Amino acid sequence: MSPVLVTGARIFDGHAWHEDRALAVSGSVVAGIGDEAAFQRASQRHDCEGCLIVPGFVDLQVNGGGGVLLNNDPSLAGIQKICSAHRAFGTTALLPTLITDTAEITERAIAAGVAATQAKVSGFAGLHLEGPHLSVARKGTHSPDLIRPMTEDDVQRLVEAALLLPKLLVTLAPESTTPDQVRALVEAEVVVSLGHSNAGLDDIRKFVAAGATMVTHLFNAMSPLHHRDPGLVGAAIGLGELSCGLIADGHHVDPLAIQIALDAKRGPGHVFLVTDAMSSIGSTEQSFQLNGREVFRRGGRLTLADGTLAGADIDMLSCVRFMIKTIGMGLDEAVRMATRYPAEACGLDGFGLLASGNRADFLVLNKDMDIQASVIGGEWLDHRELVA
Repeated sequence: MSPVLVTGARIFDGHAWHEDRALAVSGSVVAGIGDEAAFQRASQRHDCEGCLIVPGFVDLQVNGGGGVLLNNDPSLAGIQKICSAHRAFGTTALLPTLITDTAEITERAIAAGVAATQAKVSGFAGLHLEGPHLSVARKGTHSPDLIRPMTEDDVQRLVEAALLLPKLLVTLAPESTTPDQVRALVEAEVVVSLGHSNAGLDDIRKFVAAGATMVTHLFNAMSPLHHRDPGLVGAAIGLGELSCGLIADGHHVDPLAIQIALDAKRGPGHVFLVTDAMSSIGSTEQSFQLNGREVFRRGGRLTLADGTLAGADIDMLSCVRFMIKTIGMGLDEAVRMATRYPAEACGLDGFGLLASGNRADFLVLNKDMDIQASVIGGEWLDHRELVA
């Protein structure tokens, strides 16, 4: 198969920049990056003179978009709308996220994820179940009436779901689960993230030893850093085994706290970006329902009536811009936080890096960081035509 060549742009592969090189795409995968002459005669060319090419954004925590909330519409059509809405903002792979809900809604969300897998929905990379096995003390916007301990039946259902989904990520709290349950999930290749927890460091270490590898939305809904017990915040930053998601919207975490976390984070784990986006992204809605409660959209924030933050009103491109403009991070590292780091944290092989054999998921950006085009699995979408 003759490759499709993308020429004229500076190319960031997730590790380094390539100047005066072409990106070759063969079908749905990257054929390579190199001199244009090194590739056989191209079947098609895209001239992107003066632009930047970066890997497509990977978002592991997306509650909704395009006016659809997964909790309210746990269906194949709902997932399709969410993925489509976020592609407009550069996200080419995401995990639709269900927050704590009833057993019936959870089953429907899993079934929808399986259907999306079978239908090969563009941008769908798996499912994230955030709850219901959390701590009421750190519930955040999750309904306390629906939070409950994990049972062995729950473990078995998650193990079965993991076999049918490309990736299953589960956020849970030590207060509602056991290390043995986590170990069983990890053995079934479920990715376990700790969150919505008031646990102390001693308990957290037991769950990390059992296989938990991530922390959900750093600083939010978790035991804080204390000098005698570092809590989940301290564990997320200080334990190299853990990677942690971060909502970079200026509301969930103060910029100084973000900078401290970045400076202090021990590897090999990384801090990576998540949006925690709700249905408001890509829509004009000013309020919506969540578990029978109204969420209000005001001034870039989503809150319940009592002021509790209820997800985020931000897209991934805006998160990347926030890291560059407010935190002062370089473009390459900000892009890694939205691409390579989340893909590595969740074990999404082939995502987040423009390497030979990886998925051809990438963005074409102009000098102002506006999206000119997005490509998912080699399928090109011109965003300039969408604006027109």
